[in-house]
Amino acid sequence: MKLPRTDRGRLALVLVLAAAVIVFTATVPLLRDWFDLRVYYGTIDSWIHHNGRIYDYRVPGTTYGFTYPPFAAVVMLPMALMDLHVAIAVALLLNLAALAFALRVLAGRAWRRYGWYGCALAVCGLALFEPLRDTFSFGQVNILLLALVLLDCWLLATGRERWAGVGIGLAAAIKLTPAAFIGLLLVARRWRAAAVATAVAAAATALAAWITPGASRFYWTHAMWDTTRVGRLDYVSNQSLQGILARLDVSSRAVWAVVVLVVLGVWVARTRRAVVAGDWTAAFALTGLTACLVSPITWVHHLVWLLPSFAVLVRAGHRRVAAALYAALCTSVVWLWFDDASGVDGFLGSNTYAWITLGLLLWLPVGQLGADRSTLPRVTSDTAPAPTPAAPAIAQATAQPGSPSGATAATTGTVLGPGLGLARKPSSDPTGSTRPAAPNPQSSSSPASS
Repeated sequence: MKLPRTDRGRLALVLVLAAAVIVFTATVPLLRDWFDLRVYYGTIDSWIHHNGRIYDYRVPGTTYGFTYPPFAAVVMLPMALMDLHVAIAVALLLNLAALAFALRVLAGRAWRRYGWYGCALAVCGLALFEPLRDTFSFGQVNILLLALVLLDCWLLATGRERWAGVGIGLAAAIKLTPAAFIGLLLVARRWRAAAVATAVAAAATALAAWITPGASRFYWTHAMWDTTRVGRLDYVSNQSLQGILARLDVSSRAVWAVVVLVVLGVWVARTRRAVVAGDWTAAFALTGLTACLVSPITWVHHLVWLLPSFAVLVRAGHRRVAAALYAALCTSVVWLWFDDASGVDGFLGSNTYAWITLGLLLWLPVGQLGADRSTLPRVTSDTAPAPTPAAPAIAQATAQPGSPSGATAATTGTVLGPGLGLARKPSSDPTGSTRPAAPNPQSSSSPASS
């Protein structure tokens, strides 16, 4: 099938795809009616206007309430001044802005080569990505946290390390999962950035403890350790290592701990290689993958942390692999085993997203930037040799130092930043679901808070 080459044909294709995406998202995946945002809003409303306690609130008719650290509730305090519908609109705008920033960091300047047509196709593709559409539909905070973390990725990759760590620290204070990126800074021996991230997270946590000491005491001594507040470990939406083991009816914490240690070992080895090569995008991508795997509960919408991995695959030239894996994450395939995940098919199918995450951790291309630099041929004479098939790209990159290609980094001695084009100098009441109700409906198939 040939893609249209005229603007009229491209516009027609975009309109057809947009219509198909709208029909798909309105019929195939169930809309979540901003359930998690309703949890946040109800919690703040109860706390501020009715003298309630943060972790006592429950959405009417459910067992679900607030599960994040107290600082997250402090950040959400402005919702006390809003109507619910205004809060939904603000959340939508914030998520859209955060997504735009994250894509800008991941894609760099490469998006300019594709113009409005490429951007329109990308938007259609993003609208189908199940973790992303669930994040929007639930009113979740995942994209905002991803943007905060990628801000530090951009700072590190562009040599602006003075403020690196602030984004990670804030994200870790809002939700525990991003704290894994402090581990990345330690593995990378970015001691200053790690200290900044830790200090920011501690300061934010201390601020929350000063504002609401009772809630802070309850969270850090009780709520944080009670996974039943979030949902069932064996629920099909839980695409973590713990979820796989729970669906196998393996409840031993020792087994889970051993598997987690093995995964962490792989992460450390691969991340070090990426950092040595200056490939911060891959390092952050690997950390996001690992955080999803080792977290006791990783709902499907948490898998927005996989987006940097697809940027790495595309940059490395593995577009078909990226397209195949991305398409799988658009299908909602795991819900075919919503009622019964037993048997070989259940073991393989119900954990599809977890297998993709694990496969990316093991085989995501890393360290290729350093390899590109080391394999460039040396030219010792003033006369340039006859060009090889790869030479035009290298010659073009040499003539244009601002070019976003990998060859530019290899030729000029710069290191690619967190996208395809960023570079730095070398330096130091909820609605019901149409699915059968589950005991803990925290998932893509039913609304709940996480």
